[in-house]
Amino acid sequence: MSAEKRTYRSLVARKGLFGFQTRVQETDLHVQAERDLKEEVSGWVIEARVAIEDYIRSHPDFLVSYSPLPDDPFAPPIVQDMLKASSIAGVGPMAAVAGAIARHVGQRCMDITSGEVIVENGGDIFLWILEPITAAIWAGTSPLSGQIGIILAAGPRPFGICTSSGRVGHSRSLGKADAVTIVSQSVSLADAAATAVGNIVKTERDINSGLELAKKIPGILGGVIIKGSRLGAWGQIELVALAKT
Repeated sequence: MSAEKRTYRSLVARKGLFGFQTRVQETDLHVQAERDLKEEVSGWVIEARVAIEDYIRSHPDFLVSYSPLPDDPFAPPIVQDMLKASSIAGVGPMAAVAGAIARHVGQRCMDITSGEVIVENGGDIFLWILEPITAAIWAGTSPLSGQIGIILAAGPRPFGICTSSGRVGHSRSLGKADAVTIVSQSVSLADAAATAVGNIVKTERDINSGLELAKKIPGILGGVIIKGSRLGAWGQIELVALAKT
């Protein structure tokens, strides 16, 4: 998705935080933190990418598999995170890559700052917030796109909100949902689960089936599915109508 189309980056604009963009090859992050960490974030993104790319060179199935792969206790931590999340969600490990990188960077930011941290990676978001925040759901050409938001409460731990689409962006999806948004304490799991649910939503009639699948994935707090003019939601989430712009 081109930079000018990343309008969803305003969905979690946070007053009082310093926002900046970091790009390293295909990875394009928007980070908000209490101060400018652009130099540090660039290094952490490179660190994450090198770990994943090195692992792919010795384990080529990691890149192309659409099914979970066995745990590998000798893999780098970020790879182990992806393997675990994808196994729980029942998809290939690369379905968790954007969320895993967002988590990797977000945790590093938390290690050296004391304020809120928001890391967005192609619509997959790591959140460490001290006050509630509302995240809009962008769903391509659906009439509901940008009209619905999720109110996210602050908690004792960081968490993730990730969106997969069969019609928008570069993420792989076997389905045709306009948006599948998942909330979880694990950003990587939210990313993988959004892909798993999105894979089975091809028409509006599949929304209920998608929600039933989300309910069966351990560690998911809730989810929203948008297909065309229909919406389905489940779990510990609060939806709100957003003002039209």
